[in-house]
This record gives sequence, C-alpha cells and structure tokens, in this order.
Amino acid sequence: MTIGTLYGLGVGPGDPELITVKAFRKLQESPVIAYPKKLRGSKSYAHRIVDMYINPEEKEMLGLVFPMTKDEETLRAEWTKSAKAIYGFLSQGKDVAFVTEGDPMLFSTFIHLMKLMQTMHPEVPIETVAGISSFNGSVNRLGIALADGDDHVAMIPATGNMEEMRRVIETHDAIVFIKVAKVLDDMLNLLEEMDLLDKTHVVTKVTSDEEVIWNVHELRGAELNYLSCMVVRK
Repeated sequence: MTIGTLYGLGVGPGDPELITVKAFRKLQESPVIAYPKKLRGSKSYAHRIVDMYINPEEKEMLGLVFPMTKDEETLRAEWTKSAKAIYGFLSQGKDVAFVTEGDPMLFSTFIHLMKLMQTMHPEVPIETVAGISSFNGSVNRLGIALADGDDHVAMIPATGNMEEMRRVIETHDAIVFIKVAKVLDDMLNLLEEMDLLDKTHVVTKVTSDEEVIWNVHELRGAELNYLSCMVVRK
C-alpha cells in the first residue's frame, strides 16, 4: 500500500506574497489541503493567507477543529479525530498539505499533529516547509534591526512571571514576546519601570490586511488579538 506524504507548510505571517515558492508548489501539487477550522465556520488565519492560491473545486479541503481549551480529554479526542481524518487520505496514497501561519516548527499547531501522527502511524512520511514567522515580519515592518554583530536575541512567550520577563529583558539586546495579549498591562508596567517603553513596539496580525501597529503609550487596557507580537529593542 502506498502511503501519501504529510506536509507541514509554513505560509508566513499574513501577507499572501510572503509564502515561499516551495510552499506554493506543494499547495499546487497536493490533492488534499488541511487547515485549522473555526467552530463558527469562518476561515482560519492560515486558510485566508492561502485562499488566493487554492481553487477548492480542484482540491479536497479538510477543515480541522483544534479547540482552545486546557481540558486534556477534549483536546485528546479532537486531536485524535484530526489525525484520523488526515490518515484517511494518506492511506489512499494522497499527499496532504497542512497549512499553518508562520513556520511549522515554531509554536505551531502542526508540531503536536506531527508528533501524534508519528505515534499513531509511524510509517507516514512527514516533511515540513519553512515559513516566515511573525517575529521576522514584525521587525521588518517596524524597520528594526533585530540582531547585529554579537547581539543577544530572545523570542519567548510572555508569561505572568514578571521577574522572569525582567531577567530576559536585562540579558538580551532584543526580545520578541509572543502570546503577549493576556499579560499586556503587566508587561507595559514592567517596561515603564525599566524605562524601556520608548523602545517597545506592538504589532497585531503583522503584514496582513488587518495589521495594526499600536502606540504603546495608548495600549493599557486594550484587548489584543492573540496574533500579536511585542518587540523590545534596547
């Protein structure tokens, strides 16, 4: 039996023109396109990025729900369901291209899916195609040199542990914080205390047609979208 290949395609931070030539080719070649699907039926961010490159009448479109919950039983059930749905096509010898914003190996939905597939069906060949991440998109849109010479750079999820956030800021020349929305005000207070607010920038859905570059001095109390980055360049 011929098994299809599962591709994890990084499709960039938002601008459809920032998809790589290789990812574009894999989209064209793969008969099945898998993508995260929202429960309410609207297109996911990754799906919207590649929308202009796909004719759904020529492809088998596989929308998969990945619930935003910490309930392990619910997560296990939905992830297993998604892996089984993908394997249903792979077992027919069809390649499946799973699209994910940014890079498939960096804080991506694809990572867990890949590990689950490797456990359930180790015979499945898996390949990834690198993509431009939101932190690359953010510093380029802002015109900020992220690293030069011997600069030390960090890219980490922002957490509520402000002492740890302070240590990271103190020991690096540039820091990109992802997942900053939930601790935004605490981060702004810390950066003000460290006299770094004027060195701080926040971008939401960078490079997309919904991009917002915020004025950090007007951000307190704002409800940021999950797809927001904070860049601190000392």
